Amino acid sequence: MKKIMIIIFAIISIAMAPNLQSGLKLSDAAIERTAHHIRYKSGYIKLEYPNGDVPEGTGVCTDLIVRSYRNGLGIDLQKLIHEDMKANFEQYPSKRLWGASGPDKNIDHRRTQNQECFLKRMGGELSITNNPGDYKPGDLVYWGDIATGHVGIVVDKFIDGRPMVVHNIGGGPQCEDFLFESRITGHYRWFP
Repeated sequence: MKKIMIIIFAIISIAMAPNLQSGLKLSDAAIERTAHHIRYKSGYIKLEYPNGDVPEGTGVCTDLIVRSYRNGLGIDLQKLIHEDMKANFEQYPSKRLWGASGPDKNIDHRRTQNQECFLKRMGGELSITNNPGDYKPGDLVYWGDIATGHVGIVVDKFIDGRPMVVHNIGGGPQCEDFLFESRITGHYRWFP
């Protein structure tokens, strides 16, 4: 019986290794973003496509997510969200919330509500709990409500047993003890 348990544990560990590695890469990319001086600047701006980005030195919480996925995992959320929205526009809140008549590659990936819709559609949704152990490096956490959505990345740094979060709530990317400071509305882990 003990050998079977060891084998099962080894299989589970091997299966989880890619997620753990991807989570740590995303965590490292988010932590690296804290070295950049970013002026909080929201609003619509025309972007290159694919791999478009707002001007260096500016950005909001969602731009932190987009930049961390690009730099840490080589994943272009602008392109992926835009392509999914082109194929499934009615599944996204853009029409209901902003009156959009179709996808817009310049802004859609920069909206927390669209990011969450994409992550749910890709199967990345996890339970929201009050247990800090349920939040792993690389997890995305969303706070607030539809009007005041906010997002950050759980990182591999801890304070009093709680994982810290890198987010940009107005003062540029910060690594802080923020996980349970506001009402969590979404918890996701997505590494394609």
